[in-house]
Amino acid sequence: MLRTIYLAKECDKKQFSRIAALKVPIVRLDAKHAQALAKGGNHQGFLAEITPLEPTPVETLKQGTFLVLLYGLTDMGNIGAICRSAYAFGADGVIVANIKHLNLEGVLRTSSGAAFEMPIAHASDGLGLMNELVQSGFTLYGADASGADIRSVVLAEKKVLVLGSEGEGIPEKALRRCHHKVAIPMARAFDSLNVSAAAAVLCDRIANA
Repeated sequence: MLRTIYLAKECDKKQFSRIAALKVPIVRLDAKHAQALAKGGNHQGFLAEITPLEPTPVETLKQGTFLVLLYGLTDMGNIGAICRSAYAFGADGVIVANIKHLNLEGVLRTSSGAAFEMPIAHASDGLGLMNELVQSGFTLYGADASGADIRSVVLAEKKVLVLGSEGEGIPEKALRRCHHKVAIPMARAFDSLNVSAAAAVLCDRIANA
């Protein structure tokens, strides 16, 4: 929830009216104070104080039909970008598994605000989580270069797209628990896409299958 909006730049009347309609305090800042509040980040003249974000319980996400499971991803920039794509393409939630700490503040910033709307859960035991999801009726689709063309796969009603870490992909133990391996066909010889770019393509093809 928004508490205060800070403006470090002038904005036109239409834009200011939209901000004012949020009915929260608006404070103007000079560039120096804005940079200090942003802790060195790129604020683009707009900052906001919000109530701390809390992870969504995994049990809540089990009510959905399309989830994205990030197994071992540690880069908050990539996690935020994936949340943005998952939200845009209609996923019901994102679960970040097998990392000790989930920095939701960093995810929010890099998701361009999509993390406000996209339920995000955290699970420390990825393998246990995968078993839970299967028992709840989900079919797991692991992104792997050796997998079948995502365009040719008949998707289950309740599905989870599993994506691995930036460097190593999905660990072998976790990949074996996936029902299917899926891949993005390449027009040219190339090893792979960045995980956030791959997630966007896969989410689009799953959503529009």
